Amino acid sequence: MDIERVFSGVAVTLEVIGAVAMIAGFVVAVVLSVRSLRRDEGGATAFATLRNTLGSAILLGLEILVAADLIRTITSKPSITDALILGIVVLIRTILSMSIQIEIEGVLPWRRALLTSGGQLMGHAVAADARASRAHAARADEPGP
Repeated sequence: MDIERVFSGVAVTLEVIGAVAMIAGFVVAVVLSVRSLRRDEGGATAFATLRNTLGSAILLGLEILVAADLIRTITSKPSITDALILGIVVLIRTILSMSIQIEIEGVLPWRRALLTSGGQLMGHAVAADARASRAHAARADEPGP
């Protein structure tokens, strides 16, 4: 069995997973934003939800794509050109990740008390939406005056 071909397949699989994470994150972001609007939380809250959740999905996808690039590069026949290309791609994706993270959290990544990944941020957004939905449902079930 050709090990290079196996790892190339793993890298392609990770690239697909990264792209799917971003696409699924977009869908989740839109759904959460629409649900926020339906709960009459206002356009600013819906936009913030959309922006933060979509940013989190992009962060998650970028993290997976960087892993795919690393696997592809270290398992192929190494060359200086491949190493330079990987370095540039990782640098660009790291800068994108950091700028998205700063936009979402409003703080520099190295100043955060706890490290959070894009997946964790997306999970927090889904949990916050579930709490808001339960609260909205509870208000709707209360008898009116």
